[in-house]
Amino acid sequence: MFISSEGSKMERREIATSTRTHVLVLPFPAQGHINPMIHFSKRLASKGLKVTLVATKTSMQPQDTSIQIEHISDCFEEGGQKTDSLDAMFDHFRIAVSRGLPELIEKQNNLGCPVKLVVYDSVMPWVLDTAHQIGVYGAAFFTQSCAVCTIYYHEHQGSLQIDPCEGSSVSMPSMPSLRTKDLPSFIYDVSSYPSIRRLVVNQFSNYEDADWRLFNTFDKLEGEEWSPFIVEEDSGLHT
Repeated sequence: MFISSEGSKMERREIATSTRTHVLVLPFPAQGHINPMIHFSKRLASKGLKVTLVATKTSMQPQDTSIQIEHISDCFEEGGQKTDSLDAMFDHFRIAVSRGLPELIEKQNNLGCPVKLVVYDSVMPWVLDTAHQIGVYGAAFFTQSCAVCTIYYHEHQGSLQIDPCEGSSVSMPSMPSLRTKDLPSFIYDVSSYPSIRRLVVNQFSNYEDADWRLFNTFDKLEGEEWSPFIVEEDSGLHT
């Protein structure tokens, strides 16, 4: 696990030395996003931190006693109308979390367990704004490999030059040349899965503002691929 940090040394020391630091972990309720953050939560708990995993009732039930589970309604649980539209589902979830997260943090604070940090899935960049408004730190957790993140990052920056011709290739810094067909289909064919495309590309809309950035990888696996995400003015990288 690599961590790229914008926080000052004083801020990092404050969190590291706090007694029973309380971390709130907020996964995105979709396949491939929950398990990496559960494993990360277990690692934090094994180091003596208090970890609360936030989930909808339909996405997760308590399984590990070392991690506290708190549920946030996804609107549909309260009788909201079901929808097949991904955009509508994402909007419902965003509304539910934006409303429920401050209430949950206030509840934990009143119980004498003040939350210091919210670790959120990077595809929910809006959580960072909510965390900062409440007055807690925010860490973006990228569940994908750095190679995949690199593709989405350059697409967000507008620097991904894709040739639609058959057999064409794509070049990116710190990455080997890829065939266009090796890219996710919604990257080279913008008409396919537009909702998913917006979700994964927009995760970089404010990632530089996050107090910490965590990547689901390690240096021996992707020694070059994670380098674009290092903040030059801060060498706060840890394994």
